[in-house]
Amino acid sequence: MNVSYTGSAGSNTVSARISPAGGLDILSRNEVARLRDASSSGLHALLRRCALAVLTSGSLSDDPRSMLELYPDFDIEVLQQERGIKIELSNAPAQAFVDGQIIRGINELLVAVVRDIVYVATQIAPREFTEAGSEGLTQIVFEILRNARILRTHMDPNLVVCWGGHSISRHEYDYTKAVGYQLGLRMLDICTGCGPGAMKGPMKGATIAHAKQRRRRNRYIGITEPGIIAAESPNPIVNHLMIMPDIEKRLEAFVRTGHGIIVFPGGVGTAEEILYLLGILLHPENREIPFPLIFSGPARSAAYFEQIDRFLRLALGDAVAERYEIIIDDPAAVSRSMVRGLEKVRNYRLDTKDAFFFNWSLHIPYEFQQPFAPNHEAMANLRIHRDRPRHELAADLRRAFSGIVAGNVKEEGMRAIEQHGPFHIDGDPEIMRALDTLLKAFVEQQRMKLPGGTAYEPCYHVAQEESATSA
Repeated sequence: MNVSYTGSAGSNTVSARISPAGGLDILSRNEVARLRDASSSGLHALLRRCALAVLTSGSLSDDPRSMLELYPDFDIEVLQQERGIKIELSNAPAQAFVDGQIIRGINELLVAVVRDIVYVATQIAPREFTEAGSEGLTQIVFEILRNARILRTHMDPNLVVCWGGHSISRHEYDYTKAVGYQLGLRMLDICTGCGPGAMKGPMKGATIAHAKQRRRRNRYIGITEPGIIAAESPNPIVNHLMIMPDIEKRLEAFVRTGHGIIVFPGGVGTAEEILYLLGILLHPENREIPFPLIFSGPARSAAYFEQIDRFLRLALGDAVAERYEIIIDDPAAVSRSMVRGLEKVRNYRLDTKDAFFFNWSLHIPYEFQQPFAPNHEAMANLRIHRDRPRHELAADLRRAFSGIVAGNVKEEGMRAIEQHGPFHIDGDPEIMRALDTLLKAFVEQQRMKLPGGTAYEPCYHVAQEESATSA
């Protein structure tokens, strides 16, 4: 590998030509050309953004523009050579290298970036995303996962998805590690959104437990999408990275591959995930399908789940609580409850002849699979009213939180807010008051953005009957 260091001691960059690790050996001329094409029809801008996120793994910023501003001269090219492909990095962050060699885990994640971008762009026709029905979109999710070799046969259900915030306190982070440790002792694998905070802690705890159990071939799966990866760079424990085309396919990948979900304290992104899953589980066709869902955090964070529980009951009815369990300050109890839930999943899959590695039986309504573009018009047109079926109301509540996520950490959302002001959210007055209260609590608890930056400016405006306020 040819490596040259440039820049000052405080802000080193590295230029290198590397051999990709992880099995990506052959690309067609057309695929390589599209990866190098910087035009609007090419893939180069997407490749550059995602690759930089991988190379800056561990960054404490959640502004996707800051990394590009910090490394404006960074570039990546995929080259065809007589013995396969090479990846050429120009002015890459030096933190991805040790003594002139790229860190192997980062090399593997770079390969995952190239693999997923190429597969989606060349193997899935654009019309399939717009013309495919519900089953067709699920098939797309399956094919992307299969291409990445995420799906494993001949294994009992053991993949636990952990959701939670990237901006959490130290005691909450330590708690996620403790839960991950208990899961690892019980030989369970971990899947998260791949970033820091509650996405890193469970993997870190499970790593120690797996080592104690002398367990090999452990899976630490990170599932992300292009709009999120730059704001939540993969943590270094991730050994299987997946970049799905959009947030909806990312969320479907979680619930199709995961066998149970644990939710830790978080912010609007976590609320979005909760509402997505509950919207699916509340659908009449999914009434009998077991899917263990546990909310958990340390004792000092009990109020967070009280707020979430109160909001869910108010918006969706008390019966929604039948689909989740709240366990506070007891990592071992969380893990034992999850193991019991996974046994129910196993028995159900055996009875229904469904696969262990992909949840085909779960019905995901078409409206849950359609990409939501969180612009000002779409946010203002959300139908957040009590007279709708619960799963449909949950879907629009999920979209409201998705818009706030975009305004907080996604580049296009942040620019839209800068140009046109905050998103406007309106609907049922009682739900609006509860939503405003919940969002204010997120702001006060610093759950909207990573601490240390500028003071948080709300990207939303929640309508109120008496006085329109924002958090």
